[in-house]
Amino acid sequence: MRVLIMTAIYPTPENPAFGTFVRTQVESLKQAGIDIELLLLNGRSRKWNYPKAAFQLRRRLTKGSIDLVHAHYGYVGMVARTQWKVPVVVTYHGSDLMGLVNGRGKKALLSPLVVGAGQMLARCADAAIVQTAKMASLLSKKSNVFIIPCEIDFEVFRLIEREQARAALGLEAGKKYLLFAANPQIVVKRFPLAKAAAEELKKQDPSIELLVVYKEPQERLALFMNACDALVFPSYQEGSPNVVKQAMACNLPIVATDVGDVGEVIGNTNGCYVCKAEMEEFVQRLAVILRRRERTQGRAQVQHLARPAVAQRIIGVYEQVLKKHEARLRGRTQANVFFADE
Repeated sequence: MRVLIMTAIYPTPENPAFGTFVRTQVESLKQAGIDIELLLLNGRSRKWNYPKAAFQLRRRLTKGSIDLVHAHYGYVGMVARTQWKVPVVVTYHGSDLMGLVNGRGKKALLSPLVVGAGQMLARCADAAIVQTAKMASLLSKKSNVFIIPCEIDFEVFRLIEREQARAALGLEAGKKYLLFAANPQIVVKRFPLAKAAAEELKKQDPSIELLVVYKEPQERLALFMNACDALVFPSYQEGSPNVVKQAMACNLPIVATDVGDVGEVIGNTNGCYVCKAEMEEFVQRLAVILRRRERTQGRAQVQHLARPAVAQRIIGVYEQVLKKHEARLRGRTQANVFFADE
């Protein structure tokens, strides 16, 4: 089976953290025996990336070696569906189906258009992969919808002694570090709440410091997760946030808002809290974590998201889609023979 993965997000030397979850899935599928080709929608002029990709896709398909196209994000899926030669699987990751959020946490003006386009694409695609049941509920064609959250690379996000991780990063052994693992300029991540909570805690204990980490390679992010005392995750909206799952794999305590599948991922893990988006509650939960300074048992709770397991679920979608596609082709062939005999 040869699959063409289309994506507009993929790690680069300049930004090694960009789209790492797509690369992880690509590597998982390769290890599972799938022949993967990549079509990256990149370039200096973003507005031309998508039209150009439609022509690039057609050139790839003329070779006749691609069995299926798998697009990551709805916007890329629209390009993938400009052809009907091979089946299309689309993975939605969040805002491409749930809509856009502004700096006040409200739906942006263009949000209904984005949601409508995503829903229309899902009806045209051969299969839609979503991150959560909530996302699946937004789609009307249930027979082709599969809930498969992105996987965790347990080899990268492994357990490292706190002192060892701090020494590798040059962090102070005696400090208490809170981790905000996202670009603070992305409004949906709600950095001001994390900053306010950290500043309030610092008034009580000057040894507390908030670390803002993004654009780091995955190996470095794993070091920060093992070096820090807690992950602060106050987002307005998410699909299935990878950073929360990765923190669980590192046994890092978490305080997060109830977005995406965070509540499901965290479950009843001691030392992890899902709370309201209020500074006081974040401060209260973080204070408990910083006082105890204990690791969690989160890693054991997310084993079902290991790379091999998720890869097999995605391959199952591929096989189902290709089986239906082949049945349609046989039906058309038989119909053509029937009419030719007439």
